[in-house]
This record gives sequence, structure tokens and C-alpha cells, in this order.
Amino acid sequence: MKLTVKVVPGASKDGVMGWLGEALKVRVTAPAERGKANRAVEALVADTLGIASDRVLVVAGHSSARKIVEIAGLDEGEVHRRLLKS
Repeated sequence: MKLTVKVVPGASKDGVMGWLGEALKVRVTAPAERGKANRAVEALVADTLGIASDRVLVVAGHSSARKIVEIAGLDEGEVHRRLLKS
């Protein structure tokens, strides 16, 4: 499934902040340079969902604050259920 994520790079701590309209807002401490924030987003989303980090991939918006993240092996309902529990 694909998930829209609004990213705040260079934050004081990593965390999922909740829903901002249709997008999941996340903060990462990694800077927005050379893909560091993208990798941090992938790791944070995977950790929050309780899945391996190689099952989460930024597929669009690599240099933008708004990204599309693809999550392998979970449907939309399961992703939303797991995010509500976090």
C-alpha cells in the first residue's frame, strides 16, 4: 500500500505526530541532505508498524517534505490499525 507522509527533517527527536489531513506527519532528527531524512523516515515508519525496514520505501517526493511511502505486505486497514496503536 502507499501512504502519504509529511516529513519534518532536522527535528529534536524522531516521532510520528499523527494525521495531517490525508498525510501522516512524522519528525526525524536526520537532516534533509543526501537521502538521510528519507532513510530515517523509512526506518521510523517500519519501526512504528512493527515490520522490517526493507518493507518500507520512499517511492516519490525524494527531495520534498511530502513523500509517498510504499509499505509491502500490509493492507491499508492494517497500516491504519497499527498506526492508531502507536
